[in-house]
Amino acid sequence: MSILINKNTRVMTQGITGKTGQFHTRMGKDYANGRNCYVAGVNPKKPGESFEGIPIFATVKEAKEKTGATVSVIYVPPPFAAAAIDEAVEADLDLVICITEGIPVRDMIRTKYRMQGRRTKLVGPNCPGVITPDEIKIGIMPGHIHKKGRIGVVSRSGTLTYEAVGQLMELGLGQSSCVGTGGDPVNGLKHIDVLKMFNDDPETDAVIMVGEIGGSDEETAAYWVKANMKKPVVGFIAGVTAPPGKRMGHAGAIISGGKGTAQEKLAVMEECGIKVTKNPAEMGKLLKSVLK
Repeated sequence: MSILINKNTRVMTQGITGKTGQFHTRMGKDYANGRNCYVAGVNPKKPGESFEGIPIFATVKEAKEKTGATVSVIYVPPPFAAAAIDEAVEADLDLVICITEGIPVRDMIRTKYRMQGRRTKLVGPNCPGVITPDEIKIGIMPGHIHKKGRIGVVSRSGTLTYEAVGQLMELGLGQSSCVGTGGDPVNGLKHIDVLKMFNDDPETDAVIMVGEIGGSDEETAAYWVKANMKKPVVGFIAGVTAPPGKRMGHAGAIISGGKGTAQEKLAVMEECGIKVTKNPAEMGKLLKSVLK
């Protein structure tokens, strides 16, 4: 079992004809079951064409009807990416994973409003994507660093997702699923949403949760963990150990009114029973220490 995606998932790429869309669609297609999983591309200007055997359709709705794809990954340029999400939601897809960085906040506010009451889940934008190791990867993460196992990873930071996975692999610990939620101020799934899925997943034994300064997503998730989580969670907040003169985290990591600092987040997480570290190099070791 996995969360969000598995070897039976059928994927379309919105923005498949662009340089980034082509590169990462090829990488996804070449990973594990990707040749069966990647079934469609969408570009309203190039219907009837194909990319490496993947047919291209004019609309998301048509791609879904013709191929059975229920998940979309978006590599559309920032000015048009929110509209691409809107189209995928309107087509009633199960899941949309938006990799695009730099979408105007105003566009995303409108898109989130339009998503209210709809069944489609959104991961991102400005995220590395989702991977179920040895089954399917959708996004920009390097597939070779992942191996199937029983540790869940959820992170707002793309690079720290890779760091956590690398440490787990050194300790011989594979992952059930890894979800990069993205660091933009207006996005889809939050830590709490992914933790609920991991809590219900019989093939996940423990979770690494990586947060960032700004907002209150981590605190909200921590209080839920205290009341509901049946599995150990370890945590780290990006920004707590930033070198002098350096900024760690996304543009969406904004501290407001003294709230959302790394220290505050870590304190709440610790209070709620999450084992935390202030050293990103210790995430893997800390996780291994809490396994029964």
